[in-house]
Amino acid sequence: MRSTGDPGAERDRMLKERLAELVSESCDGEITTAEALEATVPLPYLGVTSLAQMRLIDALEREYGVEIDLGGDVAFLDSVDGLAAWVSAAR
Repeated sequence: MRSTGDPGAERDRMLKERLAELVSESCDGEITTAEALEATVPLPYLGVTSLAQMRLIDALEREYGVEIDLGGDVAFLDSVDGLAAWVSAAR
């Protein structure tokens, strides 16, 4: 188990918090940052609509300088953990 002083763990936590904020912003606050972080079901089950998902994709591409291929596997969009793993790998 990593200690709380682990810089990698701190970066992961901060990334997940920011991604949860982006999810909330993309949904116009219908899903809170805390709800996105704590979700145990895919984000669409919480109410992330297709429009909110497109807003989230735009925000991710702008903020992290990545490009999301909608023709590929986009299952990572279903959770904050999936988003974090994808963003980390894409950077």
